Amino acid sequence: MKKFALLLFLFVTSLSSVAAFAEGEETVDTYAYYGFEPDIVTNYISNRKKLGYVKISVELMVKAPEDLIVLEHHDPLLRAAIIEILGSQTEDKVKSLTGKEEIRRECYDTLNRLLEREIGKPLVVNLLFTKYLYD
Repeated sequence: MKKFALLLFLFVTSLSSVAAFAEGEETVDTYAYYGFEPDIVTNYISNRKKLGYVKISVELMVKAPEDLIVLEHHDPLLRAAIIEILGSQTEDKVKSLTGKEEIRRECYDTLNRLLEREIGKPLVVNLLFTKYLYD
């Protein structure tokens, strides 16, 4: 069902692009978002005896809806990279606002580096944490 909706979205978007081109209009970037499902849950390095965990929802912003197919294909690789980054963070970094931004930036840079290695170009324009829970 998810793939059908994605293909339908791509078809409708391509029709509107063709219509705009035929009318001589300039085309603008049509941003799209790819969300990892289910949410990413992993442990981080805790200062306490109790094990700490973080649960996040990640949305990747790309310039073209066609890029969503590439992201879906590489989903396991990208998910594993995010889990590895989160698992190596300290409790203080996970719980601070500046630390959260540093983690987000590291995830963004790592994912683009992986995509560049896999497909020859970085695709991610922005990486957003839409949910960020920790204990």
